[in-house]
Amino acid sequence: MSNTFKKAKSPENIPTLFVEAWMQRDADMLASLFAEDAEFVNVVGLWWHNRKDIRKAHAYGFEKIFGDSDLRLMQTSVKNLSEDITVLHARMRLKNQSPKGNVETPSLRQNLFSFVVQKEGDHWICVSAQNTDIVPGAETNIIDEDGNFKSVNYQK
Repeated sequence: MSNTFKKAKSPENIPTLFVEAWMQRDADMLASLFAEDAEFVNVVGLWWHNRKDIRKAHAYGFEKIFGDSDLRLMQTSVKNLSEDITVLHARMRLKNQSPKGNVETPSLRQNLFSFVVQKEGDHWICVSAQNTDIVPGAETNIIDEDGNFKSVNYQK
């Protein structure tokens, strides 16, 4: 096994190793955290159904969108469902997203990952993940009368 492959010795290692792989721009390492038939939903609802597609999507992202980004793990919560299944929520912060050739460069994004991990032998592997952007002050997303997608707060 290549040095880029990591094994999580505990469920809590998954978000940390995800960030480590991200910061190294190592799609192979990132994909190694996922089961062969893992599911992954990104912030805009793109849905990948296996490790190969998760790897391909992140390799593209590291090359085209996130090459200069800085991902930090801010907070993690752990809920053990059984001895071999755990749900983790991980709040992260992403800075310096810089799509090449695009003038729209978000300076800061906050997101919340949900990871479902399962024990496999002596290590843990992710079977499902979802990445959700946190939009401060918003309650939901809508498409307005002009067809524009936007986040809104109904309490204002």
